[in-house]
Amino acid sequence: MSENKTLLSRNGKATTVKSTFSRQTSISTDINADASIVWALLTNAADYPRWNSTVISIDGKIAMGEKINLKSTLDPKRTFKLKVKDFEIGKKLVWGDAMGERVYTIKNNQKDGVIFSMSEKIGGPLFPLFAKMIPSFDSSFEKFAADLKKEAEIIMTSK
Repeated sequence: MSENKTLLSRNGKATTVKSTFSRQTSISTDINADASIVWALLTNAADYPRWNSTVISIDGKIAMGEKINLKSTLDPKRTFKLKVKDFEIGKKLVWGDAMGERVYTIKNNQKDGVIFSMSEKIGGPLFPLFAKMIPSFDSSFEKFAADLKKEAEIIMTSK
């Protein structure tokens, strides 16, 4: 999957682009913290439920080639079995399954912080059959980004 090429505003508001065979939701926000802090939060599976209101649990190790089991507030009865597909320390994390991928990126901004972006594309030939059953990700993405920003900035100011 290629990264979302649309220019995202960094206001923490999610955007979704739908087509017949896929749906892509993206968000981007400025975080006033070091990339290492944001990266540590994104890669510590056991800590997610403490700071992230969209995640019930993540079991497994977030590292290249590893498998994780994620439970989300969007569908609490389902466990998503995901594989870490890309892992560039401090820059990019990708996990997903046969239906889609979620891409997290961290880039330095012009100030004393980073631009955090998250994008998830789901789809495939059978997507039109079940697309209406999949809830919108917009509000969940906005909560995720806001939670990450809040926690990273708290850590940064306590340094």
